[in-house]
Amino acid sequence: MQLQKELQSETTGTNDAGPVKSAARALDLLDDIAANGPGTQLQLSTRLNIPKSSLHALLRTMTHRGWLQTDPTGSVYQLGIHSLVVSSAYLDGDPALARATSVLDEVAAATQETVHLGRLDGADVIYTAKRESVHPLRMHSAVGRRLPAYATSLGRALLAEMPVEDRRDLVPESISAITPRTTTDKEAVLEIIDRAADQGYATESEESCMGVRCFGVALPLSHEAVDAMSIAVPISRLGDGREDLIIETLLSIKARLAAVQGNSMVR
Repeated sequence: MQLQKELQSETTGTNDAGPVKSAARALDLLDDIAANGPGTQLQLSTRLNIPKSSLHALLRTMTHRGWLQTDPTGSVYQLGIHSLVVSSAYLDGDPALARATSVLDEVAAATQETVHLGRLDGADVIYTAKRESVHPLRMHSAVGRRLPAYATSLGRALLAEMPVEDRRDLVPESISAITPRTTTDKEAVLEIIDRAADQGYATESEESCMGVRCFGVALPLSHEAVDAMSIAVPISRLGDGREDLIIETLLSIKARLAAVQGNSMVR
């Protein structure tokens, strides 16, 4: 009876199948630091609305297990090395990412530009792989970074694969600009996604990174269209038909993978 009470006290509600509060708080803590950066115990308590007394034990446990680590003063908490270990294991074990490796290498070699792979997660796209350009190009697109799907060619290409009503649900009413050129009108964004659905590829110009135009296509790496590839090119290098070449490259890769996927389903 006592054990049952203890288990029930760990849930956020009366339903026995509800989330475990301590586990939920640990995951919320990791998510918050990943999204908003390191913080002191007071800052994290305020950001997450967790009492300092409860947070103290959680921080101590997660630091001891390597999920978190502190700065030299011991007062600021950041993600620890174990977070990297688990993230790397996810990347290594995902079959769709494994299939995409050779394609990423091929496209990067053919275009000599920055190539990204991304996956839709709710209304955001998360970068899951990247190949750097042979030319200097500063982009804030590290693996693991999350950006709103509506503002990236990766995200737009994935949204374009969805039914129209689902697209509408995933584009917010109030859109925050990432750059001065981000499209912030919902209906205008939906029109852009509709056009991407018709064309088979998506674009964005300086909406997520100034000076850069991106082209993206959804990739049939699995039975669900959750992955996409993009090529990011400085606008200054898009003359002499280069834009057409990049679009043709992406559409060719998409068609080739679709044929392979179709054959595997027939078997």
